[in-house]
Amino acid sequence: MNNPIEAENVYQVFDWLWCSAQLTEADIAKLSELGIEALINLAPPTASNALPGEAELVAGQGITYIQIPVAWEQPRLSQLEQFFAVLKAFEGHKVWVHCAKNKRASAFIYFYRRLCLAEEEVIATYPMNEIWTPNSIWQTFIGNVLSASA
Repeated sequence: MNNPIEAENVYQVFDWLWCSAQLTEADIAKLSELGIEALINLAPPTASNALPGEAELVAGQGITYIQIPVAWEQPRLSQLEQFFAVLKAFEGHKVWVHCAKNKRASAFIYFYRRLCLAEEEVIATYPMNEIWTPNSIWQTFIGNVLSASA
């Protein structure tokens, strides 16, 4: 099946987990066809490409909408823990994670793969390494989180 979603940087990580950059209204209308049951938005509502009314559009599709607004310059461990809790709550369900460009989303999925699934580094970095090389703020955050969990 080719990808019906128009958003940038769309990746299917597992049979139940997808991630992407900001979705369009047309994309949201297609999520239920993919069986998506929850959508996690990691971008703050002030993101330059935020979709007005996204929560209502997603809920209108019968999909649970969760927003964890991660400031680009200041990601926090508490937000990552909240993300882990949401994924655990939706275990066995199909989940879509997005942010503005799929940088926050891919980094949080990396943490999920490393810390919750205990995957090897080389496997866990997909799709993050396909999308971007974390900048100094995110490299520090990644290092701090991995050190704290060691």
